[in-house]
Amino acid sequence: MKLGCSFATSLETPEHIRIAEKLGYERALCYDSPALYPDVWMELIQAADLTDRIVLGTGVLIPSLRHPMVTASAITTLVKAVGVERVLVGIGSGFTGRLAMGQPPVRWATVKHYARTVQALLRGEQVEWEGAIMQLIHPDERFGPTLPITVPWGVAGEGPKGTQVARELGAELLRITAPEPGFDRQMMMVIGTVLDDGEDPGSERAIDAAGHGAGLFLHWAVEHDVIDELLGEGGRAWAAAYDHIPENIRHIAMHDRHVVGVNDVDRPFINGAVMVGAGLSLTAQQWRDKLAQLEEGGCDFVHFQPAGADIPRELEAFATAFHG
Repeated sequence: MKLGCSFATSLETPEHIRIAEKLGYERALCYDSPALYPDVWMELIQAADLTDRIVLGTGVLIPSLRHPMVTASAITTLVKAVGVERVLVGIGSGFTGRLAMGQPPVRWATVKHYARTVQALLRGEQVEWEGAIMQLIHPDERFGPTLPITVPWGVAGEGPKGTQVARELGAELLRITAPEPGFDRQMMMVIGTVLDDGEDPGSERAIDAAGHGAGLFLHWAVEHDVIDELLGEGGRAWAAAYDHIPENIRHIAMHDRHVVGVNDVDRPFINGAVMVGAGLSLTAQQWRDKLAQLEEGGCDFVHFQPAGADIPRELEAFATAFHG
């Protein structure tokens, strides 16, 4: 199993990717959620200037956010900067990228059609979109690399429909919950922190670094109406803490600091017991045990998502635990 990292994209992410490369991380994927984070492609191209070998990519694109021609052009720009072997394009239906703007995820059929359209554009083909024919026609290598371009793709699919799209596209499967049995080429994204020796799992440092993972469980449960199944006793009370916010803007409050930190509504519900129960505060040995289980389950790449005030510390501690 190989080691990668994923970032809730910030203006500091290019420097953090540089550090990750020095620590032995082989891939860095950046989230694409414009309501929360700066533009993913701008940060990736800055990371390209600071690194030499780490694979760079999106984790993940949302079809509704960009015209496929814009995405194809962005991919060619990154390929020209680092080479096709250092690019991975992740795509999904839009958990954060859509829900943070009050919209549901797009249909999986749309995801597949969008990906295939972008792939065709990168091959230099003419494709139809919105009733018109279009084609990448960069005049020469001053404007982009020579076509065709074939880059690897990943699909963030937790259920059967997303998994099937990944299969049909020949893409890597990107997961958060658990590996898919029997699926070739899959990545697991993990959230948490490596505890210092003797550190309380509910310490302020641990909650700052990984408490956002507990908030992620709540946000997912509320948006998908699985509060009881995912959170159990106490989940309804936690979700009810948002009831005072008008429903038409509740999604904005719920995604405040989403996958970045703990917002003021969530903070009273996150303690040491929650951190342990969610598997967010683990010792180095506990992380190694968890990673061994993921590898046994078919995970080829594990991607660690650091957060909090000291992301370099989080990257280093996890890399040390990973390498044993």
